[in-house]
Amino acid sequence: MIGSHRFALRALSVAIVTTTAGLSFNAHASMGNLGTSYGVMPVDVGTAQSLSMFNDQVSATYYNPASLTSDQRGELTGGILHAEQELRSKNPNADGDVLSNSPSQHVLIGMKTNLGSLTRFKHPIYLGFVAGVEKYGKEMLAFGSETSETGQYLQYGREPLFLNIGGATPIWRGISVGASVRITLEATANLDAVSTLGGETSRERLAVSAEPSMKTILGTRVDLGSTFCPDSNCFLDGWETAFTYRTKSSASTTVDSNIIVTQTIPDPGLSLAVTTIDSFQPETFAIGTQYVGDGWRVGGSIEQQNWSELEDIFASDTIKDQGSVAPGNRIRFDDILIPRLGGEYQLNKNFAVRGGVAYEESPLKTTRNPELNYLDTDKIIVGLGISATYNRTRLLAYPVRLDLGYQYQQLQKRDFTLVDFDGNETDVTADGDVHVVSGSITLKF
Repeated sequence: MIGSHRFALRALSVAIVTTTAGLSFNAHASMGNLGTSYGVMPVDVGTAQSLSMFNDQVSATYYNPASLTSDQRGELTGGILHAEQELRSKNPNADGDVLSNSPSQHVLIGMKTNLGSLTRFKHPIYLGFVAGVEKYGKEMLAFGSETSETGQYLQYGREPLFLNIGGATPIWRGISVGASVRITLEATANLDAVSTLGGETSRERLAVSAEPSMKTILGTRVDLGSTFCPDSNCFLDGWETAFTYRTKSSASTTVDSNIIVTQTIPDPGLSLAVTTIDSFQPETFAIGTQYVGDGWRVGGSIEQQNWSELEDIFASDTIKDQGSVAPGNRIRFDDILIPRLGGEYQLNKNFAVRGGVAYEESPLKTTRNPELNYLDTDKIIVGLGISATYNRTRLLAYPVRLDLGYQYQQLQKRDFTLVDFDGNETDVTADGDVHVVSGSITLKF
């Protein structure tokens, strides 16, 4: 009987692999995303996201939708992002230190326009969206979720689909407000089949669907000089501040399988339901400020990311199941504060350079996580960028802007204890390096 059940489980495993093949491209899940891990556009990458709350490009729909109002012109932007990761784990039982070096590659497109002309009031109402797809546009529903004996990094995986859409409007004397939605997918697959003990299936029925899940992003931007000194000069001229709020969001996948195994498991068959989280973005509060001078600006921001909510989501994950782990040993997360500081200088009417730094503490509180063996470290982030604006071209009536951004992330050393499936423990040291290059072209209209 035990042997029969093993064959049944083998048949069921084959069936589940068949089901998930329609969804998966062997991508590992990420508890971050394009926006939080690197930056959406080259300006965000090159300033370590320190000026992102004031970026007037389409990435404002994610960082601060109110900033869509800061440039009255419409724009169409296309870009690419490539991140090279060397994530290491110094393990005495492994052949080498490199745990993961799979690159992350995104193609991006975004647009912003003023819909105010559609109304009788002529009040400006800006609409914008930005979308990113992994591996330069080839993957949209890829996912992966697993337990590990050798360790796996928490935040550096693939998140195939990045999609934001939102709007903004000025409301009073230098004050603008905006709202957008972050769209993630809830994928579901259902499989019914009859299988032999050898794993050969027949009479299969497969249904796959994906429903959008929308999470809110709210933002406001205030030009302090225009608000408090509209008719005269004062010490607040040049100062701007911004506030944003992003609700937590995640993408998940559910697989329901029902298998009848001939001569072993009769109708109604053996059922297996798997629900797992593909990615998670924490609830985030942020406040930022900048000072704009004559051809230059400096600014910064503070983000609070509430990662502790991820503990409850893991509790319902059937792959990253913590049910067999004693309550005191289960994975735990801290809420963190991330400071960012950056600046930009206009070299002349055509070229501008920028840079930024940030320090990000790890939200992973526990260093011993049985079954999961997640690794995560504190990070020092440095970014550099350059823009070139061509005000006149032979074909286009409006300026064309080219942006390049580079970012380096140094993952600080941190000690962990890995626990394999037999309960054996191994002490390892995690660290790593991440290099990110991003480029975009923006057409104004």
